Amino acid sequence: MLYYLFDYLESNYHFPGASVFQYITFRSAVAIILSLLISILWGSGIIRSLKKLQVGETVRDLGLDGQKQKEGTPTMGGIIIILAILIPCLLLSDLSNIYVVTMLVSVVWLSLIGFADDYIKVFKKNKEGLKSRYKIYGQVGLGLLIGLIMTFNQDVVVRLPYQVAVENNYTIVDEIELTVPQINKEASVQKMAYVKTHLTNVPFFKGNLFEYKQLVWFLGDNAAKFAWIIFVIMTILIVTAVSNAANLTDGIDGLATGVSAIIGAALGILAYVSSNSIIADYLNILYLPGTEEMVIFAACFVGGTVGFLWYNSFPAKVFMGDTGSLMIGGFIAAFAILIRKEFLIPILCGVFLVENLSVMLQVGYYKYTRNKYGEGKRIFKMAPIHHHFQKTGMHESKIVTRFWIVQIVLAILTIITLKMR
Repeated sequence: MLYYLFDYLESNYHFPGASVFQYITFRSAVAIILSLLISILWGSGIIRSLKKLQVGETVRDLGLDGQKQKEGTPTMGGIIIILAILIPCLLLSDLSNIYVVTMLVSVVWLSLIGFADDYIKVFKKNKEGLKSRYKIYGQVGLGLLIGLIMTFNQDVVVRLPYQVAVENNYTIVDEIELTVPQINKEASVQKMAYVKTHLTNVPFFKGNLFEYKQLVWFLGDNAAKFAWIIFVIMTILIVTAVSNAANLTDGIDGLATGVSAIIGAALGILAYVSSNSIIADYLNILYLPGTEEMVIFAACFVGGTVGFLWYNSFPAKVFMGDTGSLMIGGFIAAFAILIRKEFLIPILCGVFLVENLSVMLQVGYYKYTRNKYGEGKRIFKMAPIHHHFQKTGMHESKIVTRFWIVQIVLAILTIITLKMR
């Protein structure tokens, strides 16, 4: 909204300073400050309201030190993060941008699913919450929507050299001629095309590019026709997996919040370089017109999660609940898919991945040994793996700090992969 206001003032009245709102770096800086202030200043009031409504966490006895002290701590605090994301984005971003619209839908969509789950647990006194199949339906629905938008919306394009687009039979949406400066030579004019394609960036490979039609190579000339189906299926899997993994990671004070803030910062950098044609060309990654607005979303996400960490760090005054954790995971998945960096998720979200795998390995090994030997055995003292470290006697604040350090390393490695091929 402010974006349109200052654009109007600049265009019609040449209002002093209004043009600064055209700079994505300025709007992102304002966004992160505003989201941080919202989460911190409004957070205390929201926590008091949750206490009055007796929206307290019911803690299962898992035999962990200090566990019962968390009984009654307000939950559903993810509302704080959601407001800190939505309000600055509505004020500062271009609401006509398809990427902005998709992210807004993603945040609201999974927030409602998480809210329904928490509501059933807290107010209906049903510890199981929303049935798992309904959560899955919601996640699949969002993944399907994102996949279809990426496939069919004419504003979701990649800029490639015109000749490359023609040679690969890509659907050309628009054409443009660019003047390209040359060292010690006269500038040359290069014809570029905006195309519809399922090209995406993949680390470690020469060219740094991958086409989904390569997954159905056995179809020969028909591979390109069915590539979008593979892409949509992959999108559904990513959204479902990451949102569930974030939910599993939210087990001790500040863990999921801090890890998510670091991931959000890395995604913001990836969005910025992908939306800057000069940097994208230098890094040999896809230039994605319109994704500059995603930097504002990343800034809001970082500000919101860091502000929430003010109250969620040990000892936590509030928990995010599924209202926050499902939204956070879905946000990260949707963001990575929209900027075509989904194959970086296993590295960037390595903490989420390990948490998820620890549960899968624990359950799988237990069932295997029970069927084979009559008695189930465990790989870890408890899963997810952060509880394993708690069982060894490590204090949860130390576990969280070390997980943050690991996540910082993973975020740096993710960014480095842009030049590792």
